[in-house]
Amino acid sequence: MSQPGLNPRRAAVRLLDGVLGKGALLPELLVTGALDRLDPSEKARAQRLVMETLRWMDRADRMLGPFLQRKPDLMVHNVLRLSVVELCVDGAAAHGVVNSAVSMVKADKVNHRASGMVNAVLRKIDVAAWDKLPLPRLPKWLRKPLVADYGKKTVEAMEASFAKGAPLDLTPKGDAAPLAKAVGGTVLPTGSVRVLGAGQVSALAGYEAGDWWVQDAAAAIPAKVLNAQAGERVLDMCAAPGGKTMQLAAARADVVAIDVSKKRMARVRENLERTGLDATLRVTDALEWREALFDAILLDAPCTATGTIRRHPDLPHAKDGAGFPALFALQECMIDHALSQLKPGGRLVFCTCSLLPDEGEIQVEDALKRHKDISVEPITLTGLDPAWATPEGGLRLRPDYWGDMGGMDGFYIAIIRKAS
Repeated sequence: MSQPGLNPRRAAVRLLDGVLGKGALLPELLVTGALDRLDPSEKARAQRLVMETLRWMDRADRMLGPFLQRKPDLMVHNVLRLSVVELCVDGAAAHGVVNSAVSMVKADKVNHRASGMVNAVLRKIDVAAWDKLPLPRLPKWLRKPLVADYGKKTVEAMEASFAKGAPLDLTPKGDAAPLAKAVGGTVLPTGSVRVLGAGQVSALAGYEAGDWWVQDAAAAIPAKVLNAQAGERVLDMCAAPGGKTMQLAAARADVVAIDVSKKRMARVRENLERTGLDATLRVTDALEWREALFDAILLDAPCTATGTIRRHPDLPHAKDGAGFPALFALQECMIDHALSQLKPGGRLVFCTCSLLPDEGEIQVEDALKRHKDISVEPITLTGLDPAWATPEGGLRLRPDYWGDMGGMDGFYIAIIRKAS
């Protein structure tokens, strides 16, 4: 007879092994069917355990350090990390956590001899000491450049935001106040609705009616500042998963949404159908797309996604920065191509969910040097702090902003105007 909670713990450890051992992102592992044998409640628990362990891994390693003579095999280490997080963050009963950990290691053909060590170490864990340890730090490969760009105190504030995770944000199709009342949320300064402890998203009021869609408050700002007008011809250049497409469509613009991924574009179509909104969808490479020129273009460019670690704690552990220069070059090409598809006098909103200036401020500075017929317009939107404006005219959002309200994703946003 299986121990209670053992199956989701085993699945969580396998996912941790994939992220930390193979450099795979969680979505990549999940599409391979890693959780297919679990029932819905077990799947949810396994994913939550993985996210919590990755989020708190640095502190868990500090807790474990004094009791480990040498670094154990990755599988064993991940069992220990997960167990410490269950004990110290979840407040789980020690008996069940320790027994499951020992069972997992004992059943492993390679590491079964380490089961005794796992039992001994976990019984020494002092839960009361957890809160005395420093907040988890980002891996050095990412922390070092961020400290160079923002300073140590700011990065520590970001890390505090990453450790807390992210609440659920909704973008209303109509007015925010009635939606906030219906779902038990609050209206944020920029008009998004934030829900704490939301539970199952599809069970929230207005889901079936298509009254809203899930979208981080920061991610909703680029379409707001684009300010699409009814009847304007607007291109959403990298559309999936569709939040910005729906915002543009809700403004009654004539929207063309493109994305290179057929699977991701199918999700955009599903979201449009649920919300009763309309857009022309095309599966194609954005750099190869050429059509009649547009009044406005929204380019949410592929990026490192370092601004989304609140929601994706796997990212800094699965990546090491090696592929980032290629992304920077791609963003430059996409800006140039977007400008070629823009009418004279038209506007391009360029944005990335990144904390790296190479994917934001520097991209716009370089674009201004390459194109003499463009300028950057100041961003004015209710709810934004003027201090978030950047010297070249863009907007820098950080995870520690709105810290007392639950934070926001890191983003860079700029409005680029093409000369008439």
